[in-house]
Amino acid sequence: QVKLVESGGGLVQPGGSLRLSCAASGFTFSRGTMSWVRQAPGKGLEWVSSINTSGSTYYADSVKGRFTISRDNFKNTLYLQMNSLKPEDTAVYYCRKDLIRGQGTQVTVSS
Repeated sequence: QVKLVESGGGLVQPGGSLRLSCAASGFTFSRGTMSWVRQAPGKGLEWVSSINTSGSTYYADSVKGRFTISRDNFKNTLYLQMNSLKPEDTAVYYCRKDLIRGQGTQVTVSS
């Protein structure tokens, strides 16, 4: 079955960087769009970024220019490079394939 395992979250100061990873298994990773979504405390799920099979990338306006999504089809891994982090980026980040998400990784941006 589809399994997604996120890692790389943590506590970082405003302006800092983090790189999230999502290890995928149970399906042909190279096929299909992969996405990152996030959920801030007390808020609903928010789409962050997607990458399709051709490598085309899409970003929410709130992260455009600061976040970079990428995928390694040989390692079956999805990445999210997050730079210039802001307190409002604090959330649990999930990778997603179709309607399936992993367990998430916590990102906290605070001084």
